[in-house]
Amino acid sequence: MSDQTNPKPETAEAGARRTPKVEWDDSKMRSTYANVVNAASTREEISVFFGTNQTWNLDEKREVTVQLSDRIIMSPFAAKRLWVLLGAVLKQHEQRFGTLAIDDGNRVPEVLSGGHKPN
Repeated sequence: MSDQTNPKPETAEAGARRTPKVEWDDSKMRSTYANVVNAASTREEISVFFGTNQTWNLDEKREVTVQLSDRIIMSPFAAKRLWVLLGAVLKQHEQRFGTLAIDDGNRVPEVLSGGHKPN
């Protein structure tokens, strides 16, 4: 009769050996500023648009021009990881500095409701 034993549970050290070390190469990274963000999606990808609104005083037409500078296209899986990461970062920020209130009353509705349509 053969001796059957249960496999030993993986130790934390063994699990750490399997996790790849990530090296962040920022040699080609660029930084941009955005005070406007919007998003659009299809089944296969999610696009996040970044830009700047430099309209300081609305005229009687109440029109705002947003200069888009960057578009990040990612899979829904990467977008969800970004969502989780941003949620955690914002939670830490609010714990340190206080709750962030979003005042949507002074915003242009088209910007908030996804008015930008990707080309």
